[in-house]
Amino acid sequence: MFAGRRFEAVVFDMDGLLLDSERPIRDAWLRLSAEAGRPLTEADYLLTVGRNRADCLALLSEHFGSRADAEAMYEAVDASLAPFALMPGALALLRALQARGLRCTVASSTRHTEVLRRLRAVGIHDFFGPIHGGDQVARGKPHPDLFELAAASLGIHPAKALVFEDSSYGAQGALTAGMGVVLVPDLKRPEADIASRCVVLESLEHALPHLPSWF
Repeated sequence: MFAGRRFEAVVFDMDGLLLDSERPIRDAWLRLSAEAGRPLTEADYLLTVGRNRADCLALLSEHFGSRADAEAMYEAVDASLAPFALMPGALALLRALQARGLRCTVASSTRHTEVLRRLRAVGIHDFFGPIHGGDQVARGKPHPDLFELAAASLGIHPAKALVFEDSSYGAQGALTAGMGVVLVPDLKRPEADIASRCVVLESLEHALPHLPSWF
């Protein structure tokens, strides 16, 4: 963990962390894949959580028969989704960080244009400076590239950033980059070796009491 460390900025994942999006996305994948005659199981879907689109397509292309068919399913899923709700505690945490004058950024595996659209749809876009998507780096989570990009865009060393993540893939990437990690699991429980290196919370609501010791 990071007892005694002080951080200067915050990096957020988006889906399943700030936005209650993982369940609607999962349900859309399961429903639409079944309608297409190539049903995914929940276990199939969980293999994609935290990964960028390119890595997910590599996993899903065989299941759907081709990359083009997997791409078409992605587009169908995206088109079926309604605006997402904020996760409990997300807005209060963003306001508390803003009140402390802390810079915040987003490092999401979702495509950059879609990250911007989703953040604007729920009215939290303006809490962030730089905003990054998984299509802006060569290697997605669990590699550290996206987190290193986020730190560089803030002009800080990665060790000075505290990351909020919901997935083991994301936590692993942030840890590899040298960042502190607060893990708030959503659909998928973290592996023990990852969780042991993070602060694990049940909700973003539980982060507020820790802010004075983290920043």
